[in-house]
Amino acid sequence: MPIDDRLKAAGLLLLSNTFMTVAWYGHLRFRKAPLLLAVLASWGIALFEYLLQVPANRIGYRMLTGYQLKIMQEAITLVVFMVFAALWLGEGLQARYLVSFGLIVAAVVVAFR
Repeated sequence: MPIDDRLKAAGLLLLSNTFMTVAWYGHLRFRKAPLLLAVLASWGIALFEYLLQVPANRIGYRMLTGYQLKIMQEAITLVVFMVFAALWLGEGLQARYLVSFGLIVAAVVVAFR
């Protein structure tokens, strides 16, 4: 049985958001590195994000609306960031962040009904 295009899109979005989170926030652990180096490294990492994001949207748009794709992408972004912030930045998870995330998940449920 072939993988549903929605699952393919979600998987590609998960990978692309992982690259983008590293590109945008990974340099924060290296505050003493020159800003230009951080920018150039981020651009290099972001290239891989685009190589996954564009196909994710093309594949996902076969079965989902643009709105649904964007809402799914935002929810995936938050999940990726929560893991990244805990593991890479060493930041704890607070109740207000969980409530905020819950509201985003509620938006996803509304968008897909």
